[in-house]
Amino acid sequence: MKKISIVVPCYNEQEVLPLFYEEIQKVMLQIQEEHTDTNFELLFINDGSKDNTLQILREMAKKDERVRYVSFSRNFGKEAGMFAGMENAKGDYVVIMDADLQHPPKFLPLMYNTVLSGEYDCATTRRVSRKGEPKLLSWFSRKFYKIINKISQTEIVDGAQDFRFMTRKMVDSILSMKEYNRFSKGIFSWVGFRTKYIEYENVERAAGTSTWSFWKLFCYALEGFFAFSTAPLTLASVLGIISCLAAFVMIVVIIVKKLCFGDPVQGFTTLICAIFLVGGLQLFCTGISGQYLAKTYLETKKRPIYLVSETEEDARKTEEF
Repeated sequence: MKKISIVVPCYNEQEVLPLFYEEIQKVMLQIQEEHTDTNFELLFINDGSKDNTLQILREMAKKDERVRYVSFSRNFGKEAGMFAGMENAKGDYVVIMDADLQHPPKFLPLMYNTVLSGEYDCATTRRVSRKGEPKLLSWFSRKFYKIINKISQTEIVDGAQDFRFMTRKMVDSILSMKEYNRFSKGIFSWVGFRTKYIEYENVERAAGTSTWSFWKLFCYALEGFFAFSTAPLTLASVLGIISCLAAFVMIVVIIVKKLCFGDPVQGFTTLICAIFLVGGLQLFCTGISGQYLAKTYLETKKRPIYLVSETEEDARKTEEF
């Protein structure tokens, strides 16, 4: 028998979980009718939800033995949720998908057949439109992919999703990267392997509201820049060189004006502006270096990526007692 582990990170998903469970059951039945040697496990990662997500997962695990869950001690973020899902998955194949149905379960049969053919190690989806998203957010997203692909040696496909169907070999390769500061979109590309991209139109959430604000997405984009490129450090050096050259040119111009034309050196306002400009550049460059230093500091602590407070096995032992 071939087992498929479907990993679903959850954070405050009480409204959409019943809808997701209903839809995924239909798709699992469809796959099992086509591939009779296939079984499933549904592995939900409760990322410190503050609503009734954990209680719903407990009830689902009682009714369906295929359902497993790992509940974090607090909110560690989606990156930690995906890592925990891959680390705890028992399947020969691992799927990562969101619970909000923005990753359509209907693609799973196609993704499974794609990987099962042996031609690919991973099947994933790629949004070809951002219908339903704020225009400003869509603009920044497109710019992010353009910039990071220019400054990084790792190609990150524009619109590529975390919705992935992967072989165990690829999953084990991802798990071998134990870094604390994780940017999975880059990690998926960095490990390589043959990947098939399935294009689709953007789908809005089935219920509930997204917890991804513009600020959180911006910070996540910075995580990608610092994780997969050293270009910001080069930018700091280039700005320093440009500032020195500009200062040298200004000094030459002032000397020539004084000696050749007798023009007195003036410009208190210009002096203040120059001080603020140089000071600002220094703080900017120091800030870039500080970001890399902070990432190094966090990595050297070797703290765990996540902490578990409860699993479905713990709940069953409690019931037995």
